Amino acid sequence: PAPPPAPTPPPPPSPVKAAAPAPAPKKVVVREVPEELIGIMGYIMWERAGQPDGADFGAEAERELRAALETGLSASEVKHRLKTGIPLFEPGQGPPPAPAKQAPKPSQSSGGSSGGKHKMDAVNRPPVDEGLLIQHEGAISGNSHFPDWMKDRIISEEPGCTRSFMHRFNAALGMLNDGRGSDDPEGAMTLLYVWLRFCEIRQLVWNKNYNIKPREISAAQTRLTDTLCDVFKNQKQHRQLAHMCMAAVGRGAEGNAGQRIRDEILDVQRANDVMGGFMEEWHQKLHNNTTPDDVAICQAILDYLEAGLDINQYWNTLHANGIDKERLLSYDRSIHSEPNFRQDQIKGLTRDLNKYMVTLKAVHSGADLDSATKYIFGYSQDDCKGSSVSVSRIDGVATPELERALQTIIGAMEANRSSRLKSQASSVDALQLLEAVVGARQMIRPHIVGGNDFGGRLKDVVYLDLALETTGRVVVEGALGDFEKRGVAVLMKAVGLALENVCLSLWGNNELVLCWKEWQAASQHLGNNDDWALRTKAALDRIQIAVQDVVERYNNRLQPAAVALGGGLGVDHHAIDIFTEEVVRGTSAAPLSQLLRRVDPLLRQAADLGSWQVISAVNVKGFVEVVDDIATVQNDVYSRPTVIVAGRVSGEEEIPEGCVGVLTSDMPDVLAHISVRARNEGVAFCTCFDPDEMRRLQTLGGTPVTVAPAGNEVSVTAASASEVSSSSSGDDSYSDNNQVPRIQIEKRVFRGQWCVASDEFEADNVGGKSRNLQGLRGRLPENIKLPVSTALPFGVCDQVIAHPVNASVKASLDGLLPNLDVDGLDTVQQLIRSLQAPPELVEQMRSKMAAGGQPFPGNAGQERWEAAWRAITGVWASKWNQRSFISCRKAGIAHEDISMAVLCQEVVQAEYSFVIHTTHPQTGNTDEIYAEVVRGLGEVLVGNYPGRALSFVAKKSDLKNPQVTGFPSKNVGLFAPPSMIFRSDSNGEDLEGYAGAGLYDSIIMDASEERPIDYSKDLLVQDVGYQKATLAAIAYAGLVVENLLGSPQDIEGCITANGDLVIVQTRPQV
Repeated sequence: PAPPPAPTPPPPPSPVKAAAPAPAPKKVVVREVPEELIGIMGYIMWERAGQPDGADFGAEAERELRAALETGLSASEVKHRLKTGIPLFEPGQGPPPAPAKQAPKPSQSSGGSSGGKHKMDAVNRPPVDEGLLIQHEGAISGNSHFPDWMKDRIISEEPGCTRSFMHRFNAALGMLNDGRGSDDPEGAMTLLYVWLRFCEIRQLVWNKNYNIKPREISAAQTRLTDTLCDVFKNQKQHRQLAHMCMAAVGRGAEGNAGQRIRDEILDVQRANDVMGGFMEEWHQKLHNNTTPDDVAICQAILDYLEAGLDINQYWNTLHANGIDKERLLSYDRSIHSEPNFRQDQIKGLTRDLNKYMVTLKAVHSGADLDSATKYIFGYSQDDCKGSSVSVSRIDGVATPELERALQTIIGAMEANRSSRLKSQASSVDALQLLEAVVGARQMIRPHIVGGNDFGGRLKDVVYLDLALETTGRVVVEGALGDFEKRGVAVLMKAVGLALENVCLSLWGNNELVLCWKEWQAASQHLGNNDDWALRTKAALDRIQIAVQDVVERYNNRLQPAAVALGGGLGVDHHAIDIFTEEVVRGTSAAPLSQLLRRVDPLLRQAADLGSWQVISAVNVKGFVEVVDDIATVQNDVYSRPTVIVAGRVSGEEEIPEGCVGVLTSDMPDVLAHISVRARNEGVAFCTCFDPDEMRRLQTLGGTPVTVAPAGNEVSVTAASASEVSSSSSGDDSYSDNNQVPRIQIEKRVFRGQWCVASDEFEADNVGGKSRNLQGLRGRLPENIKLPVSTALPFGVCDQVIAHPVNASVKASLDGLLPNLDVDGLDTVQQLIRSLQAPPELVEQMRSKMAAGGQPFPGNAGQERWEAAWRAITGVWASKWNQRSFISCRKAGIAHEDISMAVLCQEVVQAEYSFVIHTTHPQTGNTDEIYAEVVRGLGEVLVGNYPGRALSFVAKKSDLKNPQVTGFPSKNVGLFAPPSMIFRSDSNGEDLEGYAGAGLYDSIIMDASEERPIDYSKDLLVQDVGYQKATLAAIAYAGLVVENLLGSPQDIEGCITANGDLVIVQTRPQV
């Protein structure tokens, strides 16, 4: 939906007097510029200049730094600005002009340009086509089901597959064809992938007592990958799994490439006089049963040669590829010896083994970049014993631009490899290389998703894309330290490219693409205004949520299959336990997460957020209880003061009895239900953003601690058991004989009306929600609206149960309710939802709603009435939900005394929804209004939806200048069609000392639609003027309502597409 126009901002409460102009700052005398700052600034200048060899920017850096310090900035502030990318000078300021000087010359001491940066050609990447980048289909689902027949078949066929890869690939092809046409193709393909992955990571036997021709392996591999590519092309819903299977198998090679594995190695031996020893052992292994290990062995030999016959380098390369001496000895044709060549053999062996590597990679390494590039642009190999290879270029894909990009990338990766062999720092600009990789992937993106088969060569394009994905991952992993050293601006650029690489790698990637767009928009604000760090932090939070969702789906889909299949195949238990973890670690999402962890503290520092968010600031002492999800313990009763350390807090949970503190790494909103209850019950509630600190807290299970919040920081220190006991000695909550003090409420009874209009709302027939709205009606300014309302008053639910049409339901409830416990709640709710509507109720609703100008749902037909009745009985049934039942027990409220009215309103077509607390809930400051805003309906704000809302604070004396304290990271908005909403309105919510709000359900009679939110185009986020006017109008509405009702208020409302601001409910703030 188009963003609504901003509501008219309120007039200032009183005239604002213009401040006198500040006097011009005095120039500060700077005697010496710290060497540390000169080093940082010089590096930044060298980067800006294109990293020229041997250039010295020390003098220029010192001159600019001195000018900055003379403006009054401290050395620490200058350092902070350099690290975060904030300009040193305000607009209109700047350093004095630089003195004329000659261009820097290369350093002579290092031999001219030797040891300098690797020169990379610029890659002219195409502009991102969002339509090609977003792919809605093909994601791995979170479904954990898989077909037993496929599992049993894999286990039964595994013994025969240990003979050779040919047998395994042929078996996999048969299973793939049967699975893709089965009732559960995703489950079948999941098991197939897990099986192939176990093989790839050497958990299954590759060959055993079987002599196989390489061309037979290659042919079987080709048939399998051809079929996988057909799934990728024609069964788009399974693209991710097909992609993963292709990566686990390798490409396969047509024609004579497989046979040349046997033939070429003999030519290499003869040409270089290496007929015996190590080379003969490897030759026999290749002749008997070639495997992907041979690629690593060949690379190890080449690295040994390049390192001047250093045998340590041979073993380093093997170990890096998971091959040790024991594995070499395990082959049917075992390798006992080490390479032992002469100096005069290095040149010839290097030449010939590099050529031989082309053949090995053609068969085993489809995702190797050099090999994949050759398949796109074509290559040929001369005749060897009657076997020649000629692969044609793929017209339409093999463009000059792509060729330049790929050669640039390959050259840079080779330079990196050479540097590693020489134990030197990389000479490649990793950021430039990463941009080249992503640019190359964008060049081939139209071919990946376009549906063209390229005469059966689409597989080659897919394998090139896989090779580039892997290259991008390797580049990021190798450059994490370099990116961090170069400051937040470089880190942010790297995050954007790494995220784009992830978007290009995952199918069903809509949310990740929106994250990428938001990150790009946030990056435009870097250092330009005061809130750039807050904007970027919100974008980072959303990316983290999206990546975590991917990880959870992978875990739910893959891990159960790995456990079931691995156990039947005899796979090592540790390999099973970490299966999904290792799969994720091998994706492009893993280094992205590592980058985000490096950016996060810099953004928090720049935004002055600290390492914690304190939601409820209470000093407490208790024993630590570590849980994955607080929902799993919300029904528990702790016999001693307990501090819960929870990985997951959605915001809707109840705080367990005996809990004095909750510490979490999750991000519930400040106005979420659990946040409100924590403040009301005096429970410490804090979010920790420091992963190291969170890991420490998770090791403290059973330990007594003191939790002391202060500002944006929280101290969690050791305490003694006696201190904890002493802190709770005056609190009867932990006494075995404790009787919970009762909060008395009066059960309401039916007063003869099935439905009441808003002018009939009274304390005896409706709750605070309905009465508070009526108290505002006719008293608000024109630009603040109220919805038309009617209500089903207190006692109607009991009267419906007692009606003869529901006699059987009443009999069942009479048997359950007197001794109700938690286990019986679901049954009671089902019975309430089965109630039939008495005719008297239907007719009175019809007449009352018509009189008030509300549409009666039944006028649109029986189906619409039934939808409305389901919503009404759902609201009544929520009296017996687990959360409210436990909360009443904790507060000492007799649950049977709860009476439930139902407030009936039309759904406001909200573009934005907000919740206002007219006293700041975190600080208790009565002079400040705090509010949170989301797109669409307010359920996203108060319900179980990940991410944060936009939050802001406004001083009541200066409503026109609200201050944003957090930008939104919630990934969806809820939007409803024209409909009715039925709101719970009980007598047990707005009580002194009891936070009952949010315990009961409000239900829309039609399902709401979840829509992904694109904050890069959202006016409330991107347009500062619109943002300021809208937030000021929300704050003004809060102040007006507070003044009219005479106490701090908890207000819910929304803004419509035409800019109307509507208050939908309000209650006293507790």
